[in-house]
Amino acid sequence: MAKWTPKHEAPEPLEGPVVGTITGGTILWFVLFVVQVPFYGWFDDRDLTWWVWTCLAGAGLGLIGIWYVRKRDAAIKRHAAAQAARATGQTPGSHPGATA
Repeated sequence: MAKWTPKHEAPEPLEGPVVGTITGGTILWFVLFVVQVPFYGWFDDRDLTWWVWTCLAGAGLGLIGIWYVRKRDAAIKRHAAAQAARATGQTPGSHPGATA
């Protein structure tokens, strides 16, 4: 059996408003949970309570996701600032007009 090899390079990963996307998704999961809570009896009668708890789990995991992507975004910005400072010959955190 021959090994499969890709015919072209993989595309670059998409970068966008990651924090906003994760925050929006978390809000959506929580809204879905709140909307389903009044109908808990209906879900329970049909053995579908997992729908309600899935929405709550999505909201909880979304909170972890928000924390993670905010930290990631801050680290990316710090790294870019450090590279820009190195490119201009400054040490990170120093200002052009500062005197020692």
